[in-house]
Amino acid sequence: MLSTARLVLRSWRDDDLAPFAALNADAEVMRHFPSALTRDESDALAARIRSALSEQGWGLWAAEFEGRFVGFIGLARPRFSAHFTPCVELGWRLARDVQGRGLATEGAREALRWAREHLRDERRVSFTVPANVASRRVMEKLGLTHDAADDFDHPSLREGHPLRRHVLYRDR
Repeated sequence: MLSTARLVLRSWRDDDLAPFAALNADAEVMRHFPSALTRDESDALAARIRSALSEQGWGLWAAEFEGRFVGFIGLARPRFSAHFTPCVELGWRLARDVQGRGLATEGAREALRWAREHLRDERRVSFTVPANVASRRVMEKLGLTHDAADDFDHPSLREGHPLRRHVLYRDR
């Protein structure tokens, strides 16, 4: 478990699944992803996240704000190959009603601090679609750097998909 002034980053609980499914079904939250998720898809994602946390001791922690589950913040290994893998990705997904309050930056800063301390030899990155200005701003606030030469086409998305192009930010 990690904590910040306003957040607790913790292991997942069964009662996180319903609010996680709600945020994954929210078209606004998922606007920079290929589609919103069904309840079954959301539960499957949560199961993969929980499994990674259990196996590795780190991962995409459940984010709790003011005593309630609001999404995830943490670290994951990309499940695809690219010019920057293997690596550890810094990522977050938060419910719409808590976005814009600096929580992603606050939580990601703590996750990055943890990664720098415990995963020193790992390449640390974050990535998103070019239009995701809010997440790009978080990456920049964290001190991650962007080089356009690192940008890539996400291999999980078909050629011509409007979200295929991604920008890559690196930690130091």
